[in-house]
Amino acid sequence: MGTPLDTARRIVIKTGSALIASKGEPRREWLAGLAADITALKAEGREVVLVSSGAGALGRKLLGKAAPKKLEEKQAAAALGQPLLMSAIAEAFQPHGIRVAQALLTLEDTERRRRWLNARATLDTLLAAGALPVINENDTVATDEIRYGDNDRLAARVAQMLSADVLILLSDIDGLYTADPRKDPAASHIGEVRALTDEHDAMAGKANADAGVGTGGMATKLAAARIAFGAGCATAITLGDRKAPIAALAAGERATWIIPPLTPATARQAWLKGHLTPEGAILVDKGAVKALATGSSLLAVGVTGIEGRFEKGAAVAVRGPDGQIVAKGVTAYDASDIQRIAGAHSDEIEDRLGYRGRPAIIHRDDLVLDA
Repeated sequence: MGTPLDTARRIVIKTGSALIASKGEPRREWLAGLAADITALKAEGREVVLVSSGAGALGRKLLGKAAPKKLEEKQAAAALGQPLLMSAIAEAFQPHGIRVAQALLTLEDTERRRRWLNARATLDTLLAAGALPVINENDTVATDEIRYGDNDRLAARVAQMLSADVLILLSDIDGLYTADPRKDPAASHIGEVRALTDEHDAMAGKANADAGVGTGGMATKLAAARIAFGAGCATAITLGDRKAPIAALAAGERATWIIPPLTPATARQAWLKGHLTPEGAILVDKGAVKALATGSSLLAVGVTGIEGRFEKGAAVAVRGPDGQIVAKGVTAYDASDIQRIAGAHSDEIEDRLGYRGRPAIIHRDDLVLDA
């Protein structure tokens, strides 16, 4: 029996501090195995993003604090450890010829539309270039009030942002159980979940309370899975402390798969249809209306004008020559810049704006036709 991993095109993998580091040092042998796994996925044409904790664990020794308690101490440890984390990961991938790219995110990067668009565009560009984006929370500047709190949720937000097909949460346990398997030999493993319920949350919050190291645990993994579920992304919770954890998952080793009823594409379309309240409008010609109907992005050349004032990342309506709304979407430009490039071909945008803008005013992934 297959799993969503078999057909996944875009995959987000999350690993925690305990897998990355031990006694303040990188676990280089384990990282080498993970690098081989990810290389194999990329060789099959998959796109992979790695969300990795471990900066704080690697930086504590340099800070001289075995267990930092104050926020500024934790942030300082993360600042010292982040270069070590990236160095260890880059070293693991170097034999495979894969370039790694660091991306430090804060909560606002996935909660504010403008920053969400910028972050997604950067990550899409890195993936198109064949690089491996390595993402961590920007712990050096994040505070308790404006942070994810754990990289399980961060990974789920990244999966949501990138319309990933599969989110893999590498844990210290091979999935969700009905009771704590460390204490109850009769505990049953749950291999597949098609709808997350309060009963599952109860299992995670009590029976699996000790599963996971660091700030996470099974409860946070299910919380992350809910985010991914809503985005049409399947989640696998599986044992990470193996020589080749992704290969083991692909080979059918035990895991809990949380599988949504929708694909990322259909989930995003549903979100766009249900949540977009236009803040303004973009006026387009007949050619643009026809292009949008065939699944194209909205380009500047088809724009004839705007209605209202709005910022980049705003939800806007797209109106045809007859004034009727033909689509809604999230714009990559603000109103004033759209006015300046209306009717322009792609190679003319930079001259008009003074900077190299994005090819599409509304990318097809951020647009839904108004039926």
